[in-house]
Amino acid sequence: MKLFMLLSRVPWPLEKGDKLRAYHQLCEIAKNNEVHLCCLSDLTDNEEAIKFLKGITPHVTVFQLSKMAMAWQLFLGIFSSKPYQVHYFYQPAIARKIKGVINEFEPDHIYCQLIRTSEYVKHMLEYDKTLDYMDALSAGYKRRVQAAPWWQKIFVREEAKRLMAYENLIYEYFEHHTIISRQDQLLIMHPKRAQITVVPNGVDAYFFAPMASNKKYDFVFCGNMSYPPNVVCARRLALEILPIICKSYPDASLLIAGASPAKEVTTLHGGNITVSGWMEDIRDAYATSRIFIAPMQSGSGMQNKLLEAMSMQLPCITTPLAANAIGAVHHEQMLIGESNEELADYAVTLLNDKQKAGDLGLEGRRFVLQNFTWSSAVKTLQAIWSK
Repeated sequence: MKLFMLLSRVPWPLEKGDKLRAYHQLCEIAKNNEVHLCCLSDLTDNEEAIKFLKGITPHVTVFQLSKMAMAWQLFLGIFSSKPYQVHYFYQPAIARKIKGVINEFEPDHIYCQLIRTSEYVKHMLEYDKTLDYMDALSAGYKRRVQAAPWWQKIFVREEAKRLMAYENLIYEYFEHHTIISRQDQLLIMHPKRAQITVVPNGVDAYFFAPMASNKKYDFVFCGNMSYPPNVVCARRLALEILPIICKSYPDASLLIAGASPAKEVTTLHGGNITVSGWMEDIRDAYATSRIFIAPMQSGSGMQNKLLEAMSMQLPCITTPLAANAIGAVHHEQMLIGESNEELADYAVTLLNDKQKAGDLGLEGRRFVLQNFTWSSAVKTLQAIWSK
């Protein structure tokens, strides 16, 4: 099959969830198909990434988004009902170029990741198309309203409304639709949402395997630390949950690891809290910690960090929002709590009970091995396209 794959970002390096999903899907798809990877980019230095990606598929095209055009499109968004992020990523000049690349490549199928890219191909009726919603973005923005600064609340609330309407509208322009979890599928407000195919993320369980290492930290939380839901989570963990844990374990230590930490995160560094920033090998963050804890209260989709931690056999503590997306069961694959006190109590329990911590880690890895592989996820995708 000849597949045209359209992304809103260059999928390397892997510091964001959409890039991780796209990269691993690309690796699997390119094994048996001819893929033209087409990416939008608001960054200027993509040469190294392009060179790396051409090792997977020789057909790689990156279109640089014009900052002037982005500003103009965002201005037009004031008078539009489309989400601002759709305006941000759409430029008519690039649309003409993408159409030319597609017509020259003559793909059997077009695969778009995220609704941000859908405007570029929605009217190409001569091609069979799949839209990967990935997450229910509208629900993610709706959850962000509560924690957003006062000056952002109006914009976040407005974007949530626009996203919900657009997720519903854009459905009609694509023959096939995918999403990351059943939980997100139910949050797309379209009467045919049950026909959206759930294609979960996977995890490379051979790469993210248990590693022998000295345990420097009691707890670890990681991710893209400029992503607002992760920022909120990190602050909740450091300022609200860790102090409760320290009543039982005064020296309890926390590692917050991940790319581009926001100022609200870097200010947490000090004492028993370490903010590492970007790590060359994120496995070091997991391997040097005893317990993974992710008190997520906003965002959408599937938490890759949770799958990675489970794959590395760390006992995990999280909230229903994150656990439900992967179908984990409380007290079997992880511990699931809602309030600060409940999450802190589970953390103290695992510090006290090494046997329970070990058993949760073993069951977590077994769960990931059985349910989350990139090869099985891509087989689901290819089954859709073969129809």
